[in-house]
Amino acid sequence: MTQKAHAKINTFLKITGHENGYHTLLSRFVKVPHLYDVISFVPEECGNFSIEGCGDVPLEVNTIYQSFLAMKNALNIETNFFKHHKVVVEKNIPSGAGLGGGSSDAAAFMRLFNEVCQLNIDTPTLANIGSKVGADIPFFVYDYDAANVSGFGEVVEPFDDEDFEIELFTPKIHCDTTLVYKTFKRELLNKIESTSFEGWEKCSSKEVLSKVNAIEANDLYKASLIAYPELQKEAPQGWYFSGSGSTFFRIK
Repeated sequence: MTQKAHAKINTFLKITGHENGYHTLLSRFVKVPHLYDVISFVPEECGNFSIEGCGDVPLEVNTIYQSFLAMKNALNIETNFFKHHKVVVEKNIPSGAGLGGGSSDAAAFMRLFNEVCQLNIDTPTLANIGSKVGADIPFFVYDYDAANVSGFGEVVEPFDDEDFEIELFTPKIHCDTTLVYKTFKRELLNKIESTSFEGWEKCSSKEVLSKVNAIEANDLYKASLIAYPELQKEAPQGWYFSGSGSTFFRIK
């Protein structure tokens, strides 16, 4: 009873607007094949929902527990399964790194819960429930190798990207996603140029990155540099920035 929860990179990420307190975006999400957490359901008499392997993250803010509650409430699920099984997370994806670890863990949990308990929930419904917990979760629920993600993260369209290897570098800097987005809103939101990335969703990741630098590829990079100035001296020449950071990547 296990599921892999893969990391992702954003080969490009452009903010398209701000509605109802949330940013809208257009981004290419790409699965990282060689980096993943593992979610398992292990028999144990635990009485209540129990997660092992997430460090000191309180249960109520853990994305796995939040996704469990979201599924339970949306579908009126009654189950005793988690009184007799604990959730074990083998963590390999660093947190605060722009690789989607928490969202991927939640999505892998949702897929595994759906499968093991034979809930028969279709993928779009599962993705919709996941979107209430985290904006990146729908991409991970669909489990595509690559996709164009837009809106608030709920619009996920598979993309047949060309194959490439992904190399990652994650400095020892934890980037808080909320702080980075707040910084973007305060400093950069009024400078959006929607014409500058027209047609990117139709191009391969290699094509897009061959034309732009790290700042141009990811609107959150500049916001992360403002929020975390120490990132500047960690940035390898010619590498790109994933999500709200702090991971840099290159493809080959």
